Amino acid sequence: MKMPSAEWTERRGLAELISALDGKARFVGGAVRDTLLGLAAKDIDVATSLLPEDVMERLTAASIKVVPTGIAHGTITAVLPDGPVEITTLRRDVSTDGRRATVAFSDDWREDAARRDFTINALSADPKTLEVFDYFDGLEDLKNLRIRFIGSAAERIAEDHLRIMRYFRFLARFGQQQVEDDAFNACIAAAAKLETLSRERVADELLKLLGTDDPRFAVSQMLDAGIFPHIIAEVAPDSKNLFGRLIKREQLHHVGPSAIRRLVALLPKDKDRASQIAKSLKLSKKQQRAIGERLSAGINENTEDQAASLTDIRAFAYRTSVDTARDVALLFADDSALPEMLGQLEGWQPPVFPLTGGDLIGQGLKPGPIVAKSLAKIEAVWIANGFPDEQWVRKLLEDQDVTLLT
Repeated sequence: MKMPSAEWTERRGLAELISALDGKARFVGGAVRDTLLGLAAKDIDVATSLLPEDVMERLTAASIKVVPTGIAHGTITAVLPDGPVEITTLRRDVSTDGRRATVAFSDDWREDAARRDFTINALSADPKTLEVFDYFDGLEDLKNLRIRFIGSAAERIAEDHLRIMRYFRFLARFGQQQVEDDAFNACIAAAAKLETLSRERVADELLKLLGTDDPRFAVSQMLDAGIFPHIIAEVAPDSKNLFGRLIKREQLHHVGPSAIRRLVALLPKDKDRASQIAKSLKLSKKQQRAIGERLSAGINENTEDQAASLTDIRAFAYRTSVDTARDVALLFADDSALPEMLGQLEGWQPPVFPLTGGDLIGQGLKPGPIVAKSLAKIEAVWIANGFPDEQWVRKLLEDQDVTLLT
């Protein structure tokens, strides 16, 4: 079988790179898999039987810029006009402990393919003829979108515990509605090992999983199997229902996926507890703030923040952001109110408050803390009246005795 030609196979400089490697290279990984599925490929990976130092010498001689991004592990990056290409020397595992592997270089293509996690990820293609090499029936699995480990699922997971997360991510990505028993049972048996991995690696895979088009089935299986407590310390008791409702709403209202929005659906509805979990996952400060903002508005429907966000969605968007307001609506609004709220946010940009402290001082207010307080009061009136234009605000200022504002 041959891989169809794709836009990425015609990238500038790629033919020169392959020529420099003198027939000792193949396309591997996701680019091959996704091209066979008719999907756009993002990253290009090349495997070679040449040693990394030899690869660098050959590419440098061909005037191709190279960066030794992971030369100790056999990987260098070629910088081409249309994007980078990673080139990795064939390897075999010497030892593994579930977190990292000690490898040795190899010249055996099948041995290198056997190191990969799933059969659909072990396919490779000749760069010139595009002939596909398949050692583990990956083409048949790809045809059926079956996610199957190479050989023993338990052994593959023991080599790298993160493969548990990758299994469910691929289930979600390819829209599968059933698990492969051997793989699923091996994931359950080894789930506790996820706690031994760096939180950054786990969080990265979790967000990739949650960011797929429809991860409901995969997440449901993980929740039912008790895998999530080994990823995040605690999930909300109603997380499965809230998660499912959220994605239905996204699809109904044509809102794209958001991993952070979906993570909020799973987390406990306690801001402090959720913040601790987000911090433990080593999420970025921006991501942690986003989770806190969304939960603050949705924890208790009787709180002032919740009332404000769900009765005047534009006012809430003005104070936070349109993205935050949209997420809060999708997560917590009543079904009957949601369409109107999303409609109010569609294409809307928060306006700029047209007054400054200088305007108040010009009206007779003495400089000092009173200026900021007075400005905030006028701004609150402006927000409550639906963000009227500058003329309306100027008239309000003229009619107001600013010296009485305290």
